[in-house]
Amino acid sequence: MEVKVRREEIVPFMVMVLMEGCTIALTIMAKTALTGGMSPFVFVVYTNALGSFLLLPFSFFFHKQERTELSIFSRPLLVRIFFLGFTGVFMFQNLAFVGLSFSSPIVVCAMGLLLPSFSFLLSLLLGRSSLEWQNTSTRAKVVGTLISVSGAIVEEFYKGPYIRPSSSPSPTGLLRSIPRLFVYYKIPDNWVLGGVFLAAAVFSVAIFNVIQMGTVQKYPQVMKVASFYSIVGTLQCLAFSLFMERDPSAWSIKPNFDLLLIIVTGIFGSVVRTSVQVKCAQMKGPFYVPLFKPFGIFWASLFGTSFFVNSLHYGSVLGAAIGGVGYFTVTWGQMKEAEEKQKPRKETKCTKAIHYNEEHKVPLLRHGEEDSQV
Repeated sequence: MEVKVRREEIVPFMVMVLMEGCTIALTIMAKTALTGGMSPFVFVVYTNALGSFLLLPFSFFFHKQERTELSIFSRPLLVRIFFLGFTGVFMFQNLAFVGLSFSSPIVVCAMGLLLPSFSFLLSLLLGRSSLEWQNTSTRAKVVGTLISVSGAIVEEFYKGPYIRPSSSPSPTGLLRSIPRLFVYYKIPDNWVLGGVFLAAAVFSVAIFNVIQMGTVQKYPQVMKVASFYSIVGTLQCLAFSLFMERDPSAWSIKPNFDLLLIIVTGIFGSVVRTSVQVKCAQMKGPFYVPLFKPFGIFWASLFGTSFFVNSLHYGSVLGAAIGGVGYFTVTWGQMKEAEEKQKPRKETKCTKAIHYNEEHKVPLLRHGEEDSQV
């Protein structure tokens, strides 16, 4: 019995940590492709098209034993799906990948940590919550928001020296060739502009979460909802990308690294990470998945310092670390608030699953939440 309990604790933990590592690895590969000249708009269309193609049949298999009275083709639900695709795919992904092309994976991590703070501010603007200073949860969310914003400011405006400058010894053997094959950061990139795009992308995820919360309460088959808004978002991205990228040669993908990246990203983002996060949320509760978002800082720092020279600044790690403290503080406040507002009614597994960080909804950067983490 004790071994079984320990396995139920360790396995989800290790899987979620590895999911963050794979996400950062794919982010570095995407940075390489974008630096090599691939259009971020084309990349978004192709990855989402493949992801939608895979996710649609998978969603019906995932919910094959579940029944719901409301049709997903009802008019109110279709309107919601349109705006889910607009905010969670079209806005988020285009802003996120353009932001990545101007910055680096560590900036993606740092800006993604603003999601709980943006969600809190959005709930205040919409009148869904109020500043009740007598509540510990409110104070925690306000303090955490201030810390998160401070971390983002440090990330944007203070770089500091390189952690491992080019004069430092490089890894030997196979690892020595990695900086030539992959790109972590490139000097001409517009760091500040990239951070602004990424912050805007995270804010679009916060809006997405508000829409999705009500949507899945009406239609609890979360994977089907995800598959349909993924299709709608892909069509929106296609219309926009055809306007932004008018060079026909940009749409031609040769059987090389770019094609492999599109395939791996589409499979990982649409099926692997989505199903893992939904299952973990069902097993461990709605706040389990978001707690692993800051692990991206660890992976981004590890990859940046191990394989790349002139890529990672002390200021970048400091800003991300400050943002991580703010992220956990806001999340703790949300957990505390959830305890205070616990309802006697029992929630279904699918209903629980929709409250977690919706980072899984896009191939790489969706953290969504959730309330996704680019």
